[in-house]
Amino acid sequence: MGNRGRTEIVAMILDAANGEGETKTKIMYFAFLSYNQLNEYLSVLIENNLIEYLDGARTFKTTTKGLSFLKMHNELAELLQQTNFNRN
Repeated sequence: MGNRGRTEIVAMILDAANGEGETKTKIMYFAFLSYNQLNEYLSVLIENNLIEYLDGARTFKTTTKGLSFLKMHNELAELLQQTNFNRN
């Protein structure tokens, strides 16, 4: 996997936690992050209300705001892919 930007990493974390919620370990493997990297991202995402911690289930779940971010990110990535494809 090549160099990824922060936005791409955030999108991968939000994608992993989309649905019923996911554990730190599964998010970490899905997003290809170390434990320390994941903790840093999770704290920023929680602070910005993009992801929430479900205490009873001990999982992380993407919020409505996070889903909105993910939708915009995916639309932009698709648009850029189409633009690059048309150049060739």
